[in-house]
Amino acid sequence: MSERRAAPTVGQVVLGRRLQELREGAGLKREEAAKVLRVAPATVRRMETAEVALKIPYVQILLTAYGVPADEVSAFITLAEEANQPGWWQRYHDVLPDWFSMYVSLEGAARIVRSYEPHFVPGLLQTEGYARAVLEAGTIGNAGRDAVERHVSLRMERQRLLEGADPPHLWVVMDETVLRRPVSIDGRVMRDQLDKLLEFGTRDRVTLQVAEFEDGPHPGTYAPFTLFRFAEPELPDMVFTEYLTGALYLDSRAEVSAHLEVLDHMTARAASTQRTEKVLREYREKF
Repeated sequence: MSERRAAPTVGQVVLGRRLQELREGAGLKREEAAKVLRVAPATVRRMETAEVALKIPYVQILLTAYGVPADEVSAFITLAEEANQPGWWQRYHDVLPDWFSMYVSLEGAARIVRSYEPHFVPGLLQTEGYARAVLEAGTIGNAGRDAVERHVSLRMERQRLLEGADPPHLWVVMDETVLRRPVSIDGRVMRDQLDKLLEFGTRDRVTLQVAEFEDGPHPGTYAPFTLFRFAEPELPDMVFTEYLTGALYLDSRAEVSAHLEVLDHMTARAASTQRTEKVLREYREKF
């Protein structure tokens, strides 16, 4: 049986979906594909849903059974081998929950990342001091200073995504509460954080908006969430929403459409990028 991984890479998700499409295109049920491999149908399902790593010999046999040309089989195998390689974030397996490993993988593969944050500055935009203060105040802080520092290091390394030659478009709507909540008694922490937001707000691939109190309630007031959009046509939009001890990944058309509609509504009502810059500067003066 294929070896189970802590969390799938985006490549495994994409190729798993592609395997399912090829099987269905060949007119085979999972039970029939399983007979070709001489395994249980559950093994085929787990490969298609990225619950396990793609076992290369199995993939080769399946692609041949699905009538895929030899040159395309070779290309698929190369992609599968690359997809099975652990991501850089696996170095943080000692502190990284399984449910968040998938988030980091999606974040690194997305072309557009849209998020709503009602409580804190999003991790991709946090300064080291702000991140440390937030983590020390949360449940992670109860695990000790070493765990906090490992999480801070992970958060800072995630931010390298925005420094690459072709970064994703990051579009964030933050509640004004984020700016009102000091995370440290040291005013420099918030000033440095607001300076970083002002700097990122000038970048072409970053859009920042503040949902001001004066605009009243909006449909996203329930919880923070992030929507990922990918270049790969095999991978649909996905929504991530977090709760105290875990998270949900939603990819059904109805769920994604509902969250996208809320994001569109919020961005239309939130402060413009020009107004957001003014608000950020006003709050900086208060710290």
